[in-house]
Amino acid sequence: MRARPTRTRPWPPTTLPHDHTRRVDLLRTRVMDSVTPSGAVRGHCESRVLESALLLALLRRTRTTPQAARHLEQFLSARTTGGDRIDDVLARAATGNLRREDDVKIRALVDEAPEFMRTRKHALIAATLCLLGRPQPHVAPPPIPAQGMHPAGRVQLIAIRVILAHAAGRPAPAAAHELLPATSAPRVWEGNLLVHLLAANALSLLPGHEAAVAGGIRQALACRRPDGGVPFVTGVDTWCTVTAGIALASCGAPTAVQHRLARHLAAQQRADGGWSYTDHAHHTDTDDTAVAVEFLHTLDPTRYRTPIDRGLAHLRSLQGPDGGFPTYVAGARSEAGMTAAAVNALSIRPSQHRPHIHAALDFLTRAQRPDALFPPEWSRSRFHVAFRALLAADAPYQRPAPHGTDRRMVRTLLTAVLHHRNSDGGWGQQPGECSDAISTAYALLCLCRHHAPRPAIEAATFLLDTQRDDGSIASRPDMLGTRPFLYNVPRLADHFALLALGHLHQRLHGT
Repeated sequence: MRARPTRTRPWPPTTLPHDHTRRVDLLRTRVMDSVTPSGAVRGHCESRVLESALLLALLRRTRTTPQAARHLEQFLSARTTGGDRIDDVLARAATGNLRREDDVKIRALVDEAPEFMRTRKHALIAATLCLLGRPQPHVAPPPIPAQGMHPAGRVQLIAIRVILAHAAGRPAPAAAHELLPATSAPRVWEGNLLVHLLAANALSLLPGHEAAVAGGIRQALACRRPDGGVPFVTGVDTWCTVTAGIALASCGAPTAVQHRLARHLAAQQRADGGWSYTDHAHHTDTDDTAVAVEFLHTLDPTRYRTPIDRGLAHLRSLQGPDGGFPTYVAGARSEAGMTAAAVNALSIRPSQHRPHIHAALDFLTRAQRPDALFPPEWSRSRFHVAFRALLAADAPYQRPAPHGTDRRMVRTLLTAVLHHRNSDGGWGQQPGECSDAISTAYALLCLCRHHAPRPAIEAATFLLDTQRDDGSIASRPDMLGTRPFLYNVPRLADHFALLALGHLHQRLHGT
């Protein structure tokens, strides 16, 4: 993700937005103040319709905690209209008001998922509707891949297969016993309430699992938010910590605060050398690992050499034969965003990783779409993978000549980003959508690689105009999980805005 742009020259003296410095300082202070004494940044995840509907279905079936069920019904009733894409459909299904045209919305959402997982996403929605009393007999259970699947993904698929089999009157799949660990852990398994609730619902359809289901209900109820709903995950502490760290490093925050973050991160490294998205999960991922390595190296490559070494070794173990990197486990499908993340981490030691970086960049150039951008992947914004790919193309190493492909990727990406700029100086997640702060921050990170400063200055103006009085940045959510369902962690808008403004400051002043 990089704390600073590389291979760029300072822009000529440029007029910044009025009161720019004070507002950036206010944002930096807000991010620093979010760092707890332990060094973590706690990533509060807001309630979501999908998990709230799954919990309501479970409470109705087991006829437990009627007061909690009423609160969930109130939460969902307020979201039956004007929701974001699929939310209003599921909320209407939960409250008995499904419409004939809702099938169109379901199909549109499924089409937004990466092509290789659309069957699974259709099955997830179908299973949820079945639990809400809306049978989906035409949906077949998705197959479970033999390899390359994250454990949480496997549990999710098994639960979906149990739910769909029950709805169709078929026997439960033989793997149903694998659902028990997801509801019998001391806390919500892997911090993932979606998987937890799917597993608990599936077990509630099978005889002999009453104790496990009751325990699963207690754990889910403990995660309720003040609005009566439940979130997708219990939190994204590690992801918020690494993004806060790289953002604070980009704007010259006091090293004492950065070291507090770094010590916490070093303690959260898992046995395989990687990092997970939260303190409460054990299965690691490429993104958290890559950004953690980058941040530790940027702060002090000597002091944190051991966790850096282990993190780099873990990343190398994930690279596929196509040169790309998956999100979770070796052998899974490579993705552009994860590949760019890995390049940005491996390039902290370019001579050691030159073959890995070359192969990864070749994968990135092949992954570009005809419009020069990339699939959204883990963010709905088209510019999230774009800024990370541009930073990867600037990795500090030397390619053997000729390699015009890297330069062409940079040129076409910058052209595409500029093409999608809105008249207010910001960017929206998708073509034709209103500008939002986090998409604009991603675009600004791209434009700090551009030769002309004006688009970047206008982007910074839009970004700072979204700032609240407390220094935070107001934005619509863009994170996807499970794809393509949106979830909201408000702190992340602060982190990416600060990172983009830090890059802008460095480009303006040559620091």
